[in-house]
Amino acid sequence: MTQPFVHPYLPNTAPDVKAAMLAAVGAASTDEFYADIPEGLRLDRPLDLPAPFVAEQDLVRHVDGLLGRNVSTRERLSFLGAGTYNHYVPAVVDEVINRSEFLTAYAGEPYEDHGRFQALFQYQSLMAELLNMDVVNVPTYDGFQATATSLSMAGRMSGRRGVIVASDVLPDKFSRVHDFVRTNLDLTVVPTVNGTADVAAVAALATEQTAAIWVETPSYSGAVETAIRQLADAAHAVGAVLVVGTDPVGYGVLTPPADQGADIVCGDIQSLGLHQWFGGAHAGFIAVHDDPRFVMEMPSRLFGLATTDVPGEVGFGDVAYDRTSFAHREDGKEWVGTAAALWGIAAGVYLALMGPQGMADLGETLLARTRYAQLQLSAIPGVALTDTALHLREFVVDFSAASVTAHAVVDTLRAQGIEPGVAVGEYELLVAVTEMTGQGDIDRLADAVASVVAASDTADTSTSNTEEKSA
Repeated sequence: MTQPFVHPYLPNTAPDVKAAMLAAVGAASTDEFYADIPEGLRLDRPLDLPAPFVAEQDLVRHVDGLLGRNVSTRERLSFLGAGTYNHYVPAVVDEVINRSEFLTAYAGEPYEDHGRFQALFQYQSLMAELLNMDVVNVPTYDGFQATATSLSMAGRMSGRRGVIVASDVLPDKFSRVHDFVRTNLDLTVVPTVNGTADVAAVAALATEQTAAIWVETPSYSGAVETAIRQLADAAHAVGAVLVVGTDPVGYGVLTPPADQGADIVCGDIQSLGLHQWFGGAHAGFIAVHDDPRFVMEMPSRLFGLATTDVPGEVGFGDVAYDRTSFAHREDGKEWVGTAAALWGIAAGVYLALMGPQGMADLGETLLARTRYAQLQLSAIPGVALTDTALHLREFVVDFSAASVTAHAVVDTLRAQGIEPGVAVGEYELLVAVTEMTGQGDIDRLADAVASVVAASDTADTSTSNTEEKSA
């Protein structure tokens, strides 16, 4: 008789344990747990895993071999972006967040752990100052969730379903947001013009069924939106709100969306002291004005400052805790986890270290290096920018007038130790620069791209001449 397989690392694979777990939840099989996942997304085969290793040292060697296949941006020149960026993380950030009272604390519990509460309060305060908003939440899992939650807030407040998408949105983000809100909101995408919002088209679509206008700045392509005020006016004219998805890294120099009429500002804080880590440490923020209508729709925790019975001493604790899913459990408006709180402390340390002048210097550096990279690449024959909008950190170049595809550029330069960007179409390449990308790095990229284009042109000319002689 064949004995059932029990994985030595996973005790819950034992048949009697699995049976007991299924009985406890009233399920007939493990397949019932996956009923909500479409068949097309399910893996119809076992995971491609090696046989269990008997000796621990063999397992360690195997895992080390897998990890060794990763190549970091310290080893290669990288112009990759698309949501996760190679910004510098000061050493003090890692020093603080690796302290045991922060690293091991779960959401600030136990509740007498006021040091963690204070650290998150300081993060919220610094973010509020950077964004010129009044209220900022403890981080959500990532910026995708923060955006989806912000749109859901707009829908709950208005009782409407319509959302007008006025910007180019990172496809992965749009997919996640759509999955999150598809049961209660309808997303309508309005094509952009020259990289930014088509205000007239957006305003024409806004009706009394519109819950929100959603704009991203910088957009998927790095374009900075210049018509936020007009979009806010279009939203407010029909009783809707303006939700601005953004990256806070540029607001040392850019005008905050709150100063241009935004009602909800949201995004990701990965650029504020969080490492890339082969996919990024990500956390989302939601910022609103000091308006109970908005604050009471926020499902995330908020930490506030309060006086105590001891003269001269203050305490830190939850604000309006009874509005959260932690208090309401299954009856909550929305469930939000707590896994990203540590990244709020990291961002708080980063912002405290940088200060207003540091963030201004960073923003100016990003704008200058982005423009320099645009000029260097677009000067190559056959390479063009896709729009003339102002860009921060990212932009798209088009190779359609050259005899080379974006994928060919990526493959060729990767062999030279350069990650030139993300191919977002057959001929379009999304290029990202940060303060880690110096002028020499940009020049190296431009020279490498020029060589690829020239070699391709030469090959095409040679082929054309051969065909003419044959004819």
